[in-house]
Amino acid sequence: MTTEMPAEIRARMADRVPDELPPGLPDWLRPVAEGARQIQGSDLTQFLPPEGADVRRGAVLMLFGDGDVLLTERAHHMRSHPGQVSFPGGSIDPGETPVQAALREAWEEIGVDPGSVEVFGDLPELWLPPSNFAVTPVLGWWREPGPVRVASPDEVHEIHRVELRELFDPEHRIEVRHPGGWTGPGFLIGDDKDVIVWGFTGGILTRFFSFLGWLPPVDDPPVHDLPDYMLAEYARRVSRAPSQEEADGMDLLEPEDED
Repeated sequence: MTTEMPAEIRARMADRVPDELPPGLPDWLRPVAEGARQIQGSDLTQFLPPEGADVRRGAVLMLFGDGDVLLTERAHHMRSHPGQVSFPGGSIDPGETPVQAALREAWEEIGVDPGSVEVFGDLPELWLPPSNFAVTPVLGWWREPGPVRVASPDEVHEIHRVELRELFDPEHRIEVRHPGGWTGPGFLIGDDKDVIVWGFTGGILTRFFSFLGWLPPVDDPPVHDLPDYMLAEYARRVSRAPSQEEADGMDLLEPEDED
């Protein structure tokens, strides 16, 4: 059961992306903010919300600290996307903005104090066709990093603060292969570099930081298959789907094939 956010914490929460960059925003994040203002949805994915469609809306928080980004590893027993590494986030509640939803979810999942976060941008809304979710990535600077914890063990297995320098290291860049035939970019994180970042999150990181010119191309990255615990949802779909096409429906941000 989700704990209600106390009024004094909610009062410190931003509700929108400011028109001006926050005072004190680190110099290294200024190109990130500028890139967020320039990038188009089609630069990130071929899946954009259909105009006028009745979609479910969500938001995620891309939270940057001192040269790092905060990621969460979903609980391995979850029915949806078990073990998948993601940005904190979830559905937008009635009356909420995407910024409020992203900050609330980060507080609920891992205890990030919304008052410690300076929102400085957002990315275009991206569409996940199988679930009909239209997701807005919200960019935040962790001005006053505080302790985080697995506040919701039913949702979160582990919290990862990943140095961008390590994330972008060619030694940690991989190609992920799914048994349904999908392949796409991925990253290895964790102390032992045995946790795979792929799918929606891997797609955003790859496309956005390639757009910024921060992610050099890697020739022939090693191919990694997904561990069994990440495939539990897929196995259930295969067992009950009337066709392989339906079984392969996944919430992935698939980069378009390069010419």
